[in-house]
Amino acid sequence: MKNIFFSFLFFGSLFSAQNGLSNQDLLPTINLWQSIPDGPGPGGEMIISPKGSLTHISTPKLMIHQPANPNGIAVLVISGGGYAHIESGSEGYPAGEWLKSLGITAFELQYRLPGEGWATKSVPFQDAQRALRIIRKNAGKYKIDPNKIGVLGFSAGGHLAGYISSTFDTSYYPPQDETDLISAKPNFTAMIYPVVSMLPPNNTTHSYKSLLGKNAATQDQIRLSVEKQVNAQTPITFLAQSEDDPISPVENSILMYQALKNNKVPAELHLFQSGGHGWGMGKKGTNTGEWTDLFLKWLQVNGIYSRIE
Repeated sequence: MKNIFFSFLFFGSLFSAQNGLSNQDLLPTINLWQSIPDGPGPGGEMIISPKGSLTHISTPKLMIHQPANPNGIAVLVISGGGYAHIESGSEGYPAGEWLKSLGITAFELQYRLPGEGWATKSVPFQDAQRALRIIRKNAGKYKIDPNKIGVLGFSAGGHLAGYISSTFDTSYYPPQDETDLISAKPNFTAMIYPVVSMLPPNNTTHSYKSLLGKNAATQDQIRLSVEKQVNAQTPITFLAQSEDDPISPVENSILMYQALKNNKVPAELHLFQSGGHGWGMGKKGTNTGEWTDLFLKWLQVNGIYSRIE
């Protein structure tokens, strides 16, 4: 029954997108900024592809997947797309609905893309950092425990999730209001088939090109490599990836896990024999879909989630 439900969520979201409907229009939203930094950006309306991929992000926001009976946990959900588009239809939206079904309040992030006319490449980091502060500020409103706020990212979204988790004390934008006095540190982090390293031989991803271009200096490659930013204050972290990932080599997750262990950060790594890349909630014919149960068990072991059978 559980697998049927997950399939309904996943294929239902794609069906909606393919029929020209915006799932995002059905959800309550929070705009991240009163005055969006580092404009002008693309301007105009967001573009949604037939499969639910988002581009032309001029107004970054949170889409709220709000459960009827929240259990106090919140997750910032970040889709991938190589920092060139946002794969909401296959990643963020179904993940948000799945979390919602468990009583977890999910905030799906529509973040600015660095190649869409912004003054700096750091706009995704600005949006993710601001989003975590907004979630924590509104903990009471959404019945969230401010000590149970995590981040879940897929692919490039995994890079973004991991990066802001380890650099939470770096300010990526000038403070705008009292929200920016609030901690942007997540309490837990999950990275699913993530991009991690920008260093050779893992510097062939679209994420690398979007953030660094073609001939980046070594110091910039190091600066944007998540494994090089991990420290003793990095939140507990869950990792899952396929060994045959052709887009983000599995070494990315291994490097991240090793960095976490070297810094004595509690972490769990799951490698699946097959599945490739971009499988979202799981790929048919593989066991990648097991990541959801593994993630929940990990949250339970760490005292964050209480499973109700």
